[in-house]
Amino acid sequence: MTPLTAGGGGPIASSARDGTPSISCILPAFNEGETLPALLAELSNELRQHFERWEIVVVNDGSSDDTEIRIAPWLKGRGVRYVSLSRNFGKEAALTAGLDRARGDLVLLMDADLQHPPALIPDMLRAWREGADMVYTVRATRGGESFLKKLGTRIFYRIVNAGSAVPIPANAGDFRLLDRAVVDALKSLPERNRFMKGLYAWVGFRTVAVAYEPNERFAGESTFSMRGLSRLAVTGVTAFTNAPLRLWSAVGATIAVGALLGGVWFIVEHYTMGTDVPGWATLAVSMMFFSGVQLLSIGILGEYVGRIFDEVKQRPVYLVRHDSGPSDESAAEAP
Repeated sequence: MTPLTAGGGGPIASSARDGTPSISCILPAFNEGETLPALLAELSNELRQHFERWEIVVVNDGSSDDTEIRIAPWLKGRGVRYVSLSRNFGKEAALTAGLDRARGDLVLLMDADLQHPPALIPDMLRAWREGADMVYTVRATRGGESFLKKLGTRIFYRIVNAGSAVPIPANAGDFRLLDRAVVDALKSLPERNRFMKGLYAWVGFRTVAVAYEPNERFAGESTFSMRGLSRLAVTGVTAFTNAPLRLWSAVGATIAVGALLGGVWFIVEHYTMGTDVPGWATLAVSMMFFSGVQLLSIGILGEYVGRIFDEVKQRPVYLVRHDSGPSDESAAEAP
């Protein structure tokens, strides 16, 4: 485990916490029917060892498999709350739905595919007791990922951190432990286009990183496609940095200066050397190039305008089809 550091990177004074807190575990699930029973059994056993009061909030993000059937035996007074969204709103919305319903002093966010090991909970709890408000996990390696995904991840963090006042830690995921103060801060943020990794960094608080090695998927395949990851990356970039706008402003200025210098050169060359000005081919290529640059610039600007349009509509982040209601915080036996 890495040393405890503040959000700004410096050491923080120890503020040890005593007592036995309650905890809410949020599991966003999309087509994880095969994995959920095994995860709930392992997670509840781990929670039983460290907490007197706990609950697990499973958020079904519009699954089309048998998730609802698989979770039914766990809803009989065993500390599990089931929330089903009206359709697939995405992981960020599912996490938001869980945070809105979490009642614990601590909130644990983790995926429902068993790649986030519940055995890491004691280390995360220890860091919280030592004074951390947020304990996030960082993948030790990115083994098993394609070269394209690794490259895309590297480029994304370079871009989003280039013009952001709040750096987002690279390789940090949603597997993290949050103090109630952090949860309340996240719930107070009003934006609809939510990029949770950026929001975790933006709210600040005292943070500590814990390195871990993700497990193999228990069953099935990842439902995240390159298209979905690309869409999430665009949301992250447009929500937390103006770097693309500044970049294309710089590109536009550079092209304008280059065109001005080129025009001066053609005039000087024509009157001093008698050289004819290049003909229609040069003109046509230049027009096509500048048109492409303008369209690309308009597209980037349109992404930001589109985010504004989404925000002013003020539609809810998610809609709930079914909520089993608050669970009994307990340490019951697995079914």
